[in-house]
Amino acid sequence: MGGHQVGAPGPVGLIEEDHRAMTNQINRRALIKGAAGTAVGAAALGVSKRSRAFAPPTVIQETGSQVKVLFWSSWGGKNGEVEQEVIRRFNESQQDVVLEHQFQGTYDETAQKVIAALQARQAPDITVLSEANWFRFYANDYLAPMDDFIASEEIDTSDYVESFLTEGQRQDQQWWMSFARSTPLFYYNKQMWAEAGLEDRGPQTYTEFSEWGPKLVKKDGSNVTQWGFLHAPATDYISWYFQGTVWAFDGAYSDADFNMRLTEPNTVKAGEWLRSTVVDGWATASQDRTTDFINGVTASMMQSTGQLGNLKENAKFDYGVGFLPAEVNAGCPTGGAGIGILSTAPTEKQQAAFKYIAFATSPEITSYWSQNTGYLPVRKSAGESPEMQTFYETNPNFRIAVEQLATTKPQDPARRFVPAGDVIIGKGLEEITVNQAEVQPTFEKVQGQLEEEAQPILEQVAEIEG
Repeated sequence: MGGHQVGAPGPVGLIEEDHRAMTNQINRRALIKGAAGTAVGAAALGVSKRSRAFAPPTVIQETGSQVKVLFWSSWGGKNGEVEQEVIRRFNESQQDVVLEHQFQGTYDETAQKVIAALQARQAPDITVLSEANWFRFYANDYLAPMDDFIASEEIDTSDYVESFLTEGQRQDQQWWMSFARSTPLFYYNKQMWAEAGLEDRGPQTYTEFSEWGPKLVKKDGSNVTQWGFLHAPATDYISWYFQGTVWAFDGAYSDADFNMRLTEPNTVKAGEWLRSTVVDGWATASQDRTTDFINGVTASMMQSTGQLGNLKENAKFDYGVGFLPAEVNAGCPTGGAGIGILSTAPTEKQQAAFKYIAFATSPEITSYWSQNTGYLPVRKSAGESPEMQTFYETNPNFRIAVEQLATTKPQDPARRFVPAGDVIIGKGLEEITVNQAEVQPTFEKVQGQLEEEAQPILEQVAEIEG
């Protein structure tokens, strides 16, 4: 995920308060039909293969002047260094577009700053948006459609991983292009596993993990010096990691019609498992699981594939990687971020901005980005290339992330499309992992908040999509 920086003040969503009082009934199925994206292929977009030589934007053809594009993004540390190299390569690859980059903090901090910048009429031209927050910008008509740009660059959309491509679609148009896509993985310290007498693999089920967890705890008197597992806080997307747990127990946050399902029995069972890890004393919440994992504070964690590069460089011990545990089902969400072009940008800047998107998601660059960060390749040809196959042979942990992709699906609408849905769910889960709150009443409260927040977004989608 992104680095940490104080975000600008302002709402998490772009919804005005007076919308919250809406009482008219809405046909939910009609409004959110295709909420997970309407799949379109190359034929529907009228495009063929990607041109290796990008034509300059129209304004350059007419005036000969360069176009400067302001880009906001969310990666610091190791991943930020890799992104800077991608930007350097883009700027040196052609003479027409100059990408000016500014780091804005985490995904949520970046989104909040874009909101504030839009209100102040000082927004960037192009920005990173996570899979859980791009939709709020679409619903407020702040994203530019990319179809004409895709056609002008002759990009073969069939070469993109289908689930990644279609997540950014609505009404048969592309509004958000996947770039840094990820899934959660299960990471474990092999030495701690061996000391506890455990098999060298991740737990296959949550039930099995509950049996293993207590064996991984070490204490100095009453003080825990080694935890079996660390939970993410609300500010580090616990609702994303727990989405897979909910599905594993055959539950859901919500369904495709925006009906909230947190209080249903199977979802509550998943919550009870979460609470048991804390009540039974083998897990706790951490503000920085990756650092704690590297420092030996915990034997295991769920963390993004996007941390593979960081751990490869900084972990001084042998660690293993596995699929997320299953239970009744396998359960793993897609995640990460993509790039959107803001509709407030002038047309020539939108066209120029897409040239960076085309470059950053090209097979060559997605291979470089994936190998150095751990994010998944967004192009099929990149993942299947001899270069990537050789890389996977020498870096098997990276291959596991790709193999798990077959078990994933886009997240429930409650987190992806409801304004502040991630925060609302995350705070409820944090009550359970930090305060050991009872699950049923906590989920009832969360469900009520989600239902209230969902109404305005349904109205906005109705206005935009007719």
